[in-house]
Amino acid sequence: MAKYTAKDVNELRKSTGVGMMDCKNALVEADGDMEKAILILREKGLATQAKKSGRIAAEGLVISVVDNEKNAGAIVEVNCETDFVAKTPEFKSFVENVATTIINENPADMDALLKTKLDGSTENVEEALQSLFLKIRENLQIRRFERLEGILIPYIHGEGRIGVLVKLESDIDPTNEELLTCGKDCALQIAALNPAYLNREDVPDSVIETEKSIMKTQMSEDPKMANKPEQVIAKIIDGKVGKYYSENCLLEQEFVKDSKLTVEKYVEDIAKKLGGSIKIAAYLRYERGEGIEKKEENFAEEIASMIKK
Repeated sequence: MAKYTAKDVNELRKSTGVGMMDCKNALVEADGDMEKAILILREKGLATQAKKSGRIAAEGLVISVVDNEKNAGAIVEVNCETDFVAKTPEFKSFVENVATTIINENPADMDALLKTKLDGSTENVEEALQSLFLKIRENLQIRRFERLEGILIPYIHGEGRIGVLVKLESDIDPTNEELLTCGKDCALQIAALNPAYLNREDVPDSVIETEKSIMKTQMSEDPKMANKPEQVIAKIIDGKVGKYYSENCLLEQEFVKDSKLTVEKYVEDIAKKLGGSIKIAAYLRYERGEGIEKKEENFAEEIASMIKK
């Protein structure tokens, strides 16, 4: 009978940063003794990751991949600590295999992904991540992923700095080159201008009310607006809201390849030319490290802290 619980495995995993299966095996070997299990992991060179797990992993790769035979695609971000590691064949191969695994197995969430067998490997994703750590000795993290099905167009910018996945709905042959070019142009637009919403219907009312409130405050503090009638101010605010939509909604943005067109008009023109319908149904955009606060290193402070020790 096992002398440890699932809670013990989880606690060991948290304290060492080591994968679940390695923690479980260590507890088995240690007969449930937590301290002995930690020692076993350290002896195997695994628990050293615990020291590195606090280091910020804000580099890495974002990739967007499509499997046309499966009619599915995935976008995934995997982080490491340095740009050097992100460019290594081992790291790139791991990220690509993770994306393929997501397409093939459609895991429900991150926990499910980590327990899923990695494409091209005998290990599950979590074990393969641990094995990769043992080779490169950097903090590694599969940060996020999403999967879509349908007519999909992937785009990767800046060697994995930005990844985009665009989903089209169309009655046109999905292999049509002009249709795919249309999707690629939309992906480029999304990568470049980072629209927050697909269309104005997607913008929450609360967001618009906040923008209007900001506009009113700005105008009330502008001497030139002091004597303007309410109806004039209301029209000015309506115009500013329209500009907000044109800047933040993909379909209303000025098309980067032709400033005379909006993205919506560009797509409509391609659809008309091909004699069918095209609709941008959804899109995903990941930018490497977005939202991760990178630690600013101060060399003098670091040396001083070392001396104090």
